[in-house]
Amino acid sequence: MIADVAGKAVVICGCGNILFGDDGFGPAVIHYLREHYTLPAQVLALDAGTSVREILFDLALDVHRPRRLIIVDAVDYPDRRPGEVFTIPLAGIPPKKTADFSLHQFPSVNILQDLLEHTDMDITILVAQAQSLPEEVHPGLSPPVQDAVATASRWVWQDVTTYLKTCNR
Repeated sequence: MIADVAGKAVVICGCGNILFGDDGFGPAVIHYLREHYTLPAQVLALDAGTSVREILFDLALDVHRPRRLIIVDAVDYPDRRPGEVFTIPLAGIPPKKTADFSLHQFPSVNILQDLLEHTDMDITILVAQAQSLPEEVHPGLSPPVQDAVATASRWVWQDVTTYLKTCNR
């Protein structure tokens, strides 16, 4: 993975397990980006699946880390409608995701916090409100989260192109 990151200004990590319903949102966004957009050479879109912890650990150790990191994942927030796409601060990651080490949760908050505090990396967490996160294997996104894939992909594309334009001035 480190070799893939070398020389990249932006890394996009789609997190989640495609076997657990809406938790597959992050990988679906990466797939959509690759199919519908031509990403610049200095951008890497990774289907991180359930391996985001290892990727973040590699980034923490790499001296050639990207300047920008976008994490794409599904969340289960109260008072949000299924399929709603929004950004959250690192402190906004739901507590059950920070402590849950199951395959379909996001266990890497401490590494993200270290990257935020000890590097000059710009980190954004883009999420979609899940309709359902099943306890058992149940592949496939719910209709509202499937619809959110294009919305999130467009957000990422606009963010990346704007970021690269401002960095290249």
